[in-house]
Amino acid sequence: MQDSSPKTATVAVVILNWNTRDLLKQFLPLVIANSQHEEVDIVVADNGSTDGSVEMIKLNFPQIKLILLDRNYGFAGGYNRALKQIEAPYSVLLNSDVEPGRNWLTPLMEKMQSSSSIAACVPKIKCVNNRSFFEYAGAAGGFIDRLGYTFCRGRLFNEIEEDRHQYEQPGDIFWGSGAALMVQTHLFNQSGGLDNHFFAHMEEIDWCWRMKNRGLKIWYIPQSEVFHLGGGTLSNLSSRKTFLNFRNNLFMLFRNLPRKGFLKLLITRLILDGVAALKFLLSAEWKHAAAVFSAHMAFYSAIKRLRKEREDLLKEVVCDNHAEIYPKSIVYAFFFKGVKKFDDLVF
Repeated sequence: MQDSSPKTATVAVVILNWNTRDLLKQFLPLVIANSQHEEVDIVVADNGSTDGSVEMIKLNFPQIKLILLDRNYGFAGGYNRALKQIEAPYSVLLNSDVEPGRNWLTPLMEKMQSSSSIAACVPKIKCVNNRSFFEYAGAAGGFIDRLGYTFCRGRLFNEIEEDRHQYEQPGDIFWGSGAALMVQTHLFNQSGGLDNHFFAHMEEIDWCWRMKNRGLKIWYIPQSEVFHLGGGTLSNLSSRKTFLNFRNNLFMLFRNLPRKGFLKLLITRLILDGVAALKFLLSAEWKHAAAVFSAHMAFYSAIKRLRKEREDLLKEVVCDNHAEIYPKSIVYAFFFKGVKKFDDLVF
C-alpha cells in the first residue's frame, strides 16, 4: 500500500511580506515558475500587512503556504518567527522583490547538502532592471573591512560592476545578502536567528559573522542566479535607513569583534561616523545628519545589553581570524586610492 501522506519539503522558500502587495503580484508567479520541485515549499510570512496582501495571495496563489503574524516584527523578528514554523531542513530567506533564475535552487541545495559545516549560501544577485549588472544588495557575495565597513564582490559603495563572468568561482564569503539567503533551518533557529534589536538592515551580516566565528562557512554559488529590484521597503534616500545602518553597524561590531584591538577599533568607528555626520551637515542633508546622531544615542543606550550579548557570543568563538575580512580600509582604498573594482583589492 502506497504512503499517501505528504512529504516534508527539503527546502522552504520563505518570503517575508509587509505591505508589498504589488511586488508579490509581480514576482510571485516568477518564484513559483522557477521553483518547481517536489521538494520545495513556497511560503509567505506576512508581517501584519494592511494592504490586502494576504487576501490577494489566497485568491490568486492558493498553492502558497501562509504564515500570518499579528504585527510588523521587522525583517529580523518576522523571519525568526516564521522559521520556527518551518520543518524543511533548509530555508531560503527571499525578498518579495526578487525574481529567481531558472533552476536557481538546485545548485544551492546541492552545496548545502554537501557539508554540515556550511551554515548558508547565496546565489549571484543581479539587477532586475539592468540584468547585465550586479545588484547593490549582495552582488557576488559580501565582505567586510577591518573597520567594519561592508561591501560586495561586484559592488564597492555605489560603484556597481557589469557581470562579465569575472566572479564565476564558488567559494567562501564573509556574508550573504538577506535578499536571497539559504540557511540550515535548525542551525538558524538554534543560534537564535537574526537579532531582533536590529529590526532591519545588517542583521543577516551579524548572523553570518556569528556563524563564521563558530567555524562555519558562508558560500557564494554563482551557478545560481537571481534578479533583485531593491529598495522595496526603504529607499536609499530614507533617513530611517541611514539610522538603521549606522546603529546596526555599531551593534554588529560590538557583538562580534575579537577581543584584541576591540576598544581602539570601536572608538575609531565612532569618530568616522562623526565625520560622516559632518559631511551630511555640509551637504545640507539635515535629516541624515540627525539620523547618525540618533543612531549613536541608541547605541550608547544599548551598551549594557550589548556587553552581555558580547560576553555570551565570545564563548562560542572558535575562529576570529577570517580570510574574508579585508585587512585595510575599504574607504581609503575607494576614495583615496581610486579602487573601484573588487578584483583590484589586495587581501
